[in-house]
Amino acid sequence: MRPVIRAAQSPRARLVRVPAGVTLIAGGVLSFLPVLGLWMLPLGLLLLAIDLPALRPPVSAAAIRIRRRWKTWRRPRQR
Repeated sequence: MRPVIRAAQSPRARLVRVPAGVTLIAGGVLSFLPVLGLWMLPLGLLLLAIDLPALRPPVSAAAIRIRRRWKTWRRPRQR
């Protein structure tokens, strides 16, 4: 997976990332259709945040918040 991720982060891949991000966000908005789902919305935002500096702070803050909640949810409950 590492070569694929590095290729996707290269500056030349911008012509692929932006349309793919917009398409994923549009698919996430149409999540009521059977094939499309809400999983497409955050993935599209992550792709667009690579190229749009205005999206970086909110997307990274959301990722940090989700990771923290995941850790607390996965932690065994102590009495």
